[in-house]
Amino acid sequence: MSTPRHAPLLIVEDDLALQKQLKWSLDRFESVTADDVASAVLQFRRHNPAVVTMDLGLPPDRDSVSEGFKCLEKLLELDPGVKVIVLTGQNDQDNALRAIRMGAYDFLAKPVDPDVLSLTVERAYRLYELQQENRRLQMQQSSDVFSGLITRDPGMQRVCRMIEKVAPSDATVLLLGESGTGKEVLAQGLHDASKRKGRFVAINCAAIPETLLESELFGYEKGAFTGATKSTLGKIETANGGTLMLDEIGDLPMPLQAKLLRFLQERVIERVGGRQEIPIDVRVVGATHQDLKARIADGRFREDLFYRLAEIVVEIPPLRDRVGDPVLLAHAFARRFATEMRRPVPTLADDAVRALEAHRWPGNVRELQNMLKRAVIMAEDDRITALDLGLRAAPQPAEEQATLDLRTVREAAERQAVITALARTDGNIVRAAELLGVSRPTLYDLMERLQIK
Repeated sequence: MSTPRHAPLLIVEDDLALQKQLKWSLDRFESVTADDVASAVLQFRRHNPAVVTMDLGLPPDRDSVSEGFKCLEKLLELDPGVKVIVLTGQNDQDNALRAIRMGAYDFLAKPVDPDVLSLTVERAYRLYELQQENRRLQMQQSSDVFSGLITRDPGMQRVCRMIEKVAPSDATVLLLGESGTGKEVLAQGLHDASKRKGRFVAINCAAIPETLLESELFGYEKGAFTGATKSTLGKIETANGGTLMLDEIGDLPMPLQAKLLRFLQERVIERVGGRQEIPIDVRVVGATHQDLKARIADGRFREDLFYRLAEIVVEIPPLRDRVGDPVLLAHAFARRFATEMRRPVPTLADDAVRALEAHRWPGNVRELQNMLKRAVIMAEDDRITALDLGLRAAPQPAEEQATLDLRTVREAAERQAVITALARTDGNIVRAAELLGVSRPTLYDLMERLQIK
């Protein structure tokens, strides 16, 4: 069996003779060794192994397994996906089962049969690789579902994975985020991932006058008011079997909040001027940029409605906090608007890239979209400059390092550099590799290790 080059086997054993014997019996696997907790953690951070074999009885007290459990807990904290095979004494089943409960993959009693150990390690590697492949497939499915969302930011990718997990259920979802962060795109993705057969219907509660909003939401019967010449379906009924997005739900008037709460509890509506209860099957997605808890404290939003809406709360990060996304989105918008205007697709000049990276984006993605549309119109040649964007480059404030752990710092720095290079080069692997000063295969290895798609 061939093991991943970047995921070796770690053998943790304080008995040097037994350690050598284990390494010899597992010579078909690339391996590294450690003989105590400190060296095991150091080797783990340095090599990021996929599988670990570990003796529970580690120094300083050979008769106690407390150090072994401490080591197991630390390794699983560093990587919950690692497969740890615990080696125990013949009469130590209780501790072995405790290790399994903590998250160990399997346990074997000493003396260990080399063939059984080799087979167990091989099975652990296969499971590890299957789980890695499953994560890659989930990322691929995420990109298919959220076709309207472009991001490489880990925070936004976590939001997408959360939306995918929620989608098959009927739970009500509340999207919180600043204006222009893409709440409707995520709501559409939630609907697409749910496979609901009905329509996706969105309504902006702040854009419709209070006197008309009730009939827009719930519909009305013929003769319900002056001008009601025929019965008309509301947005809730139109979305039956599908998804209803209530955008800017924080601006919903108090009388309608009570009526919406009754609908969410009973799943039936009454049209304006009607007396018949109509059952509705619809997934409701609320969205707002406002602080609903502050509005509850001010008496402008019902607390019971908030908790009915907030079965699942998704907080969307602003564009300024999404690493690499401003430049990545700028390339995409430049292509889209140039195609729509039947003009050559422009490139971003270096000063434009620096300006995009330095800007704070108070209007988020909507501001960036409008800026690129104007820049495509105003650009005099096939290059968009900072002047075309209406921005000027400015140095960003230096960020304080949050940790001194070298492996964590190095991985964070590599991720930041790779994402920034891919954003600047519009996903061109060859140019990104040149910018990073590495070969193309090395960049592919980095992207695979850092799970950058």
